[in-house]
Amino acid sequence: MDPAFMDTLEAIRADYGKPLAIVSGYRSPEYNARVSHTGSTGPHTTGRAVDIAIRGEDAHRLLKTALAHGIRGVGVAQKGQGRFLHLDMVTDGTRPWVWSY
Repeated sequence: MDPAFMDTLEAIRADYGKPLAIVSGYRSPEYNARVSHTGSTGPHTTGRAVDIAIRGEDAHRLLKTALAHGIRGVGVAQKGQGRFLHLDMVTDGTRPWVWSY
C-alpha cells in the first residue's frame, strides 16, 4: 500500500471515529484483471484504493469525511448484500469521479 494513501486513510478513520472494515486493498495486476473491469492497471494495483464494508447513514458520514480529506474516486455499492464504498486517490487525470456498482 502507498504510504501517503495509508496516512490519509488513517486520518479519515480518526475523524470518522470508528474502525474501518477494509474488504479489499492492494490487488496484484493479475488478480485485479480477473475481478475488475479496470484490468491489470486499476487503482487497487497502485496501493491507493480500498473498499470499505459500510452501509446507510454510516456510509454517508464516511463519504463526507473522505471527501474532506481529498479522496478523488468514489464507488458506491449500497444495494443488497456486500455493501461498500470504494475510496481512492488516483491522480492520473481521470478524477474526480463517482460511480455506482
